[in-house]
Amino acid sequence: MKQEPLLPEVEKHRKPDHPIHPLLLNRWSPRAMTGESISEEDLKSLFEAARWAPSSFNEQPWRFLYAKTKTPNFERFLSFLVPFNQSWAAKAAVLGVSISKRTFEKNGSPSPSHAYDAGAAWENICLEATHRGLAIHGMSGFDYAKVKNDLEVPDDYEVLAMFAIGKHAQLETLPTDLQKREFPSSRKKVEEFIMEGKFRK
Repeated sequence: MKQEPLLPEVEKHRKPDHPIHPLLLNRWSPRAMTGESISEEDLKSLFEAARWAPSSFNEQPWRFLYAKTKTPNFERFLSFLVPFNQSWAAKAAVLGVSISKRTFEKNGSPSPSHAYDAGAAWENICLEATHRGLAIHGMSGFDYAKVKNDLEVPDDYEVLAMFAIGKHAQLETLPTDLQKREFPSSRKKVEEFIMEGKFRK
C-alpha cells in the first residue's frame, strides 16, 4: 500500500527513532486556519473515524458537541475559550467539545476507562483530519464549568477537551507571537516513558 509522504514542515522538525507510518508524524496541531467552512462530507467522515475506535465492552462512551462557523452556536462555543485560544480559533471552520460517559450503559457502574476510550476516538479524528489535509487542534484552555452548564451536559458525562478544525492558512495570518510556535513539535524519547516490569522514575 502506498504511504503518504511526510509534509515538508514535519520532515524539517520531526525525526522518528523507530519506523512508523508517516501519517502519525504528519499529525500535529496547527493554529493557522482560513475561516472557511469545510464540507459536511469531510466533517461526517471525521466523526465516522471516531466511530471505529476501540472501547471497553464496545460501549463507545465518547460524545462530540460541535458548532459550525457563521452560526449562532459558533459564537457560543468561541466564548468558552480563554482569550488566547479565541485569538486564533475564531477562524476555525468547526469548534467542538469532547465529552465521555462516566458509567457503563449496560449496568450503570463506573467506567474506569471512559476518558481513555474517548481519547482513542479523538486520535482517530485527528488522523482522519490529517489524511484529508485539514488542520485540527485540541484545547484545554476553556471554561469547563460554563461548557457543562451552557451545553446542558448531564452529570454522568465528563467534559474532557475542546477542539478546532479548519482549512490550513499561511503562517503570516497568525499574530506574531503565535507564528513563532507554529511548527510540529518534537517528543520525548521512547525510553523516557516505557518501563519493562515495575514503575521507575
